[in-house]
Amino acid sequence: MVYPGPQLPAGRSTDPNAVPLIIVEGFLGGFGEAIWGGFEAHLNGNKPSATKRRVMFADVGPVSSLHDRACELYFTIMGGRVDYGEQHASMNGHARFGRFHARGLYPEWSAEKPLHFLGHSMGGVTIVALQRMLKEGFFGRGQHPDMMLSVTTVCAPFRGSQLVYTLGERTDAAPSVRPLSVGSALAKFVHVLGYLSPLLPKSFDLHADARNLSFREASFSTFFRQLWRSEWAESKDATPYDVTFDAADQREARGEGITNERTYYRSYVACMTERSGPSGNTHVPSSAPLSSIPLQAFASTVGSFDFSVLQPSPSFLKFKPGQAHDRTSDSESLSASSMNDYELGDEYWANDGVVPLFSQWHPLDCSRTNCHHIPPPPSTDNAKEPTPTPINKIYNMPIPLQPGLWYVKTLNKSHHVSIMPFWWATQCQIEFWSELGGWLRQLDLSACETETV
Repeated sequence: MVYPGPQLPAGRSTDPNAVPLIIVEGFLGGFGEAIWGGFEAHLNGNKPSATKRRVMFADVGPVSSLHDRACELYFTIMGGRVDYGEQHASMNGHARFGRFHARGLYPEWSAEKPLHFLGHSMGGVTIVALQRMLKEGFFGRGQHPDMMLSVTTVCAPFRGSQLVYTLGERTDAAPSVRPLSVGSALAKFVHVLGYLSPLLPKSFDLHADARNLSFREASFSTFFRQLWRSEWAESKDATPYDVTFDAADQREARGEGITNERTYYRSYVACMTERSGPSGNTHVPSSAPLSSIPLQAFASTVGSFDFSVLQPSPSFLKFKPGQAHDRTSDSESLSASSMNDYELGDEYWANDGVVPLFSQWHPLDCSRTNCHHIPPPPSTDNAKEPTPTPINKIYNMPIPLQPGLWYVKTLNKSHHVSIMPFWWATQCQIEFWSELGGWLRQLDLSACETETV
């Protein structure tokens, strides 16, 4: 299948001195400008000039694994046929090659002509995965992590989320999915879309070319068998598994998320919960706008999750000094009260309705990466705000612009879709895009100064 490249909207010229911005959408994304709305005016500082920063939405699979999404992101930018890698394709039972992009978004992309990247939710994790692959030379010679001038993420589940288990992923046998769960129903819906894909509009494109899911490639009996038990959804090569803590631990073990010394990083962290009481770590939704109602139930489950039921145990689950852990049966789960035996802060339960705070901060623990947590403005109520675990980090002093370091900003009383993808023209959204525009212009200037030295 051949896909033409993007066209620049009529009447819009781009600033040749502004580094272009690539936007990567999250799970079930792919609607682009149709729902993202009028953010560009604020991104460009509401300049009267018609010359703006070039902004491009990357076309990646809405339910694909991080590996597959990273490959699709690369070839969407560069052009050419998507290559998932021979070894990966063989291990995961799909074709090595995907669709062909006749024209890339930015074929001249290189370390000398880098790009800014912005990712929402899984889009942020996809960008980080791609940077690791560039570092490893997955796409051949001439690739380098310096090809990313900046990485900005919003509500990205770098280190996983307990919500995936609530929705259906088995706590003791991921990537298996519980029958009659939301996750199981979603897998069936995805296969229906895949089977009917030749008849559906582009907004329902799953990028499943390499998996032969449509009625043109798969028989009805194969389709029915996949509805009964999805080999894709219940594999380690799909988004749900990539959001588990086990998958996040594996990514960190192979060095994914280690910062590049010439890339600037920034993460925006949303929080819509507060402690339910003076003792314990349980978090409940705080007062929030009507738009967050669907997320409030999710926020409660994430805010009260018992990590001790997970097998294998996530790497961050460490006992307090002097505590012993005796699990005589792998199938025996501990009570929620036993979580008091673990050395975990509020950030593991405080969340945006989908992702806990600690996972939104950045890949790797604070002790294993470089980060600066920008202190939030003073709270106007008495609720205790989650704060980072102090591990030899500076949280209360401004520091100079520095590459290779995560700048983390928490947006309280915000949820997973407060900033994006839906455009509501709220004050929060306007401030975000205006701030991001200023940040990118500052980085453009810094990059120009570096080139002239």
